Amino acid sequence: MSIEKFSVEKVLSVQRWTNTLFSFTMTRPAHFKFTAGQFARIGLKVGDELVVRAYSIVSSPFDETLEFFSIVVPDGAFTSNLQHLQVGDELYLEKIPYGFLTLTRYQLPLPQDLWLLATGTGLAPFVSMLQDFETWSKYQKIHLVYSVRTASELAYGERIQHIAATFGEGHTGFKFVPIVTRDPQAVLHDRLPILIENGALEQAVGCPFNPETSHVMLCGNPQMVEDTKEALKARGLTMNRRGEGNIAVENYW
Repeated sequence: MSIEKFSVEKVLSVQRWTNTLFSFTMTRPAHFKFTAGQFARIGLKVGDELVVRAYSIVSSPFDETLEFFSIVVPDGAFTSNLQHLQVGDELYLEKIPYGFLTLTRYQLPLPQDLWLLATGTGLAPFVSMLQDFETWSKYQKIHLVYSVRTASELAYGERIQHIAATFGEGHTGFKFVPIVTRDPQAVLHDRLPILIENGALEQAVGCPFNPETSHVMLCGNPQMVEDTKEALKARGLTMNRRGEGNIAVENYW
């Protein structure tokens, strides 16, 4: 991998949510422009080798720094080293962003209700989208649905409420719906595909999936994305291709 494709950036902060989940921020070079929902490729020196992984960007496109949300993969060549990050450490950032999980991909149906469905670190691109005023002006209803295993993994909860109050000030159609799959006491605790099949998700949100109005974005573990996609298709929604259709997914695993 050509190191010329990367700029060297510094870690500015590290926040640990649980033993396996953490966020970090780093310097953002002036040349690095991206659209909310895109991902960056970050490199880490492991011995003499540059190991590179894709990470959705949490930050707003207008932020002066870059923020990322990571899970620790046991024995992973990248995250087992990345988890020990400290302020001042150096990371490599590929100079261009990637990915098509952006709201600009939607042409038809016209924007009315936006569903952002995430598991784990798949929340990242949606936090970025919600820090873009255009998202709030485009959609009458925005539903952020975040599925985790335990309540301790509900990262960014307070931040999401703050974003909704600032970027979405005066917007009355936003709902944040947490799902905790290992807590039978939680209001919603089934997997996303089941909550779509049995109608419980729409009931919790107070809005139906509608092929004529709904834009649905999925980001998270590949099995969730695949199963949820099929559940949505069974409800009459279609994959977004060439700007038309309801369902958009991110595939960088």
